[in-house]
Amino acid sequence: MCLLGAELRRRVQPEWSRAGYVALLVLILSGAALLGYGYAAWRAETRLADELPHAWEGEDIRVVGIVDDLPQGSARGTRFAFAVERSLTPRAIVPKRISLAWHAPRQSDGLTALPSVRAGERWSLTVRLKRPHGTVNPGGFDLEAWLLERNLRATGYVRGDDAQRINAFVGRPRDYIQRARERLRDRILLALSDAPYAGVIGALVIGDQRAIPDAQWTVFNRTGITHLVSISGLHVTVFATIAGVLAFAFVRRSVFITSACPAQKIGVSCGLLAAGGYVLLAGAEVPAVRTLAMLAVGTIGLWCGRPGTAGIVWLLALAAVLIWDPWATLSPGFWLSFGAVGMLLYAGSGRIDSVDRTSWRARCESFLQRSARAQWVVTLGLIPLTLVLFEQVSLVSPLANALAIPIVTAGVVPLALSGILLPWDYSFHAAHALIAPLLQTLESLAAAPAAAWQQHAPVRWTVLTGVAGTLWLLAPHGVPGRAWAILWLVPLFMVRESPPPQGTFRLTVLDVGQGLAAVVATRHHTLVYDTGPRFHETADAGGRIVAPFLRHMGIRRVDGMIVSHIDLDHSGGAESLMQVVPLGWLSSSMPDDHAIVARARATGVALTCLAGQRWTWDDVRFTVLHPTLADVHDSATKTNDRSCVVRIDTEHGSALLAGDIEAKIEARLLQEGAALKADVLVVPHHGSRTSSTPAFVAAVAPRIAVFAAGYRNQFGHPRADVVARYKRIDAQIARTDQAGAIGVTIGHSASLKFTGTRALAPRYWQDLP
Repeated sequence: MCLLGAELRRRVQPEWSRAGYVALLVLILSGAALLGYGYAAWRAETRLADELPHAWEGEDIRVVGIVDDLPQGSARGTRFAFAVERSLTPRAIVPKRISLAWHAPRQSDGLTALPSVRAGERWSLTVRLKRPHGTVNPGGFDLEAWLLERNLRATGYVRGDDAQRINAFVGRPRDYIQRARERLRDRILLALSDAPYAGVIGALVIGDQRAIPDAQWTVFNRTGITHLVSISGLHVTVFATIAGVLAFAFVRRSVFITSACPAQKIGVSCGLLAAGGYVLLAGAEVPAVRTLAMLAVGTIGLWCGRPGTAGIVWLLALAAVLIWDPWATLSPGFWLSFGAVGMLLYAGSGRIDSVDRTSWRARCESFLQRSARAQWVVTLGLIPLTLVLFEQVSLVSPLANALAIPIVTAGVVPLALSGILLPWDYSFHAAHALIAPLLQTLESLAAAPAAAWQQHAPVRWTVLTGVAGTLWLLAPHGVPGRAWAILWLVPLFMVRESPPPQGTFRLTVLDVGQGLAAVVATRHHTLVYDTGPRFHETADAGGRIVAPFLRHMGIRRVDGMIVSHIDLDHSGGAESLMQVVPLGWLSSSMPDDHAIVARARATGVALTCLAGQRWTWDDVRFTVLHPTLADVHDSATKTNDRSCVVRIDTEHGSALLAGDIEAKIEARLLQEGAALKADVLVVPHHGSRTSSTPAFVAAVAPRIAVFAAGYRNQFGHPRADVVARYKRIDAQIARTDQAGAIGVTIGHSASLKFTGTRALAPRYWQDLP
């Protein structure tokens, strides 16, 4: 539309008034906005219509389809996308593309090996599915948006032992690409089987980043080089340039060819074709597609004799990517990729290159100056965006990129890509040998406490002022007051959500699936009660959900953490949380030799959670009601019944965190006359029938009953009769599987209501159970 407006300005009749021109431009922009909205809505409606009905969730369905991407193997099984061709179960409605996990059966002597699953195979499988549904928390990862972007309209797992491979290779065009990617991945992982950075080499060659450990991603994020370990625009451009130069050098020597077509056009076209093949091989991620679109626009312009300016190419590439994939805007890579290039174009506008082209020294100095300025522009210009997307800014990014960009772009990438054409694996070994010392240096750099600035999520209006400030600061010479523009960035860092007033507290029960994690914030202190489950060997709720929530809220230190009991759905995230967030003290009912207790003792204070313990933070009183010392040391006591029960009181209300206590402990607390009456109750044991006895429910009489449970969990929590028990006392029912993270502020207001994250930030792709 910007291009159309400029063209109109050039072509309109001279007698048109400025007001008439502006009115026409507004009309065109409004029409374009409606057209864009309609197109995106049509695409969204089409994709959302391909859904799994609620009635078929959890049912066994026989389907025939094709393995549609690179299967991802692990010690527990395989995960892959599956393109469903037909359903063999009568009347079953199944989306066209689903995500499946095939878990290895567990036998008495270990895990049974699964059949190998390869891209492009046709299988007949019995599957059990559910609708796209992920945990929803402030600052957390939006799984449902990720699934929508990749057109995965249901998730599930393979059932039984009746799976049948029908065809070893189907032969769709997509299958050839995926099979080639799979073979390359297998070659790289086999050649670099024991190498620590094999996953990085695989990511550079085929765009598969799933083999990179979380610890390495932390290093990349803290040093600001994430763009270099993916198929970025820089890598695609280098690859296209090499192919184009080789083609140009060959063609220009042929009089027959150049008499029919200029060598420059042929070279550029060959570079574009090479870039297109590389982008397909790399999985067609947004940064690579953006670069391919810009190269395509430039190539078409060259052939048409109207190459256009860099800004026009950028705008046309932006339009092409959005038409191709309207959901690209859900990816951080879209904003970072187009934002970085846009900032470079903006900051470079109106500048004249006055370099002495006859002097090599002058050219080198100019290149270094331009490179340093480009890095400064990108780092500064993307501050508002990186704070919104990641709530952190790398402070060592200029230094890290100055080291990494030339090594990765000029050395590692060409070596790694040469392994695609060569039948030997020496190129992969050479690429790893070159990148290993670089990444080891960056690991040391990332370990510095000041490597990255982490903070709260910016308030929306501060993002607008921050963008305005960066545009002003990077404006061309001659724009007045540029030095004062830095003040417009200050609200990004200084303005944040107000903490609870003195004598009040905010309780947030996070959506961690089947488990429990809660955060209690007073004016100056923070308590974490339980840390959620461990998902698998390398991921848990502590690192994936609790820590991002704390950072989102601007909480840099946890004053106290209570792990109610040893079960993994409550303690699974404790160790990873302690790795990334400073901790004052830990209290738990776990044995002294447990790894979590040992780690806490090494870095702080580890206590045993015992009835009668009390403390006060900011006029908010905390009291432990259970367990006793005898419960903790009695091996016959169930782990659930050792749960730490904590009561929180203020002048304005109270909350009770009951862990997983069952009917026996509930009866004991009633018999002992414990102070159970509370305004908010985190319902014991996720709403199981083993807890929430009628007498206990009547004694607590909560105004809000919070059920922490996973969506369609295997235990059926919360049980319908237990939920009904709380409804009969007129309690508000809040469920994390339906509302996402649940927040309750107990303060000066007499009314008490909870807020669910799904309702606070609704999105059309989010599932409404």
